[in-house]
Amino acid sequence: MPGITLTLSGTKNEMLTKKCVLLATQITCDVLKKNSFETMVIVRHIDKDDWFIDGKSLNEWGKNSFRLEVTVVDETCSKDQKAAYQKAIYNAMDQAIGNLHPQSNVHVIDCKAASYGYTGITQEYRYQHKEEFY
Repeated sequence: MPGITLTLSGTKNEMLTKKCVLLATQITCDVLKKNSFETMVIVRHIDKDDWFIDGKSLNEWGKNSFRLEVTVVDETCSKDQKAAYQKAIYNAMDQAIGNLHPQSNVHVIDCKAASYGYTGITQEYRYQHKEEFY
């Protein structure tokens, strides 16, 4: 169950938000081999005057930015998958948002299976008791 927090610079734009959510979900499922029905995305918008890189706001830079954090269970994604994911997300967001500051970034958070779950059940428990969930 990947949990994604997607932070976008600028004011809320419903069409752009939906596009970025769909891209993040699709790429997460395709590259990291996750299920879309278990993929959660939370979107935040940060005003460009409140987003700083090297002490200058994005408005001062004249740029846009994003930060995507995805939490996955440790050992479920290879280094090659994570590298491909970084590139795919950055390129997709660059196409969708445009004019990105190069410090826009993706953070893959590997979490222990015993520390992560949904419906009150950890991923470790699901793994150990597969027959109950299939």
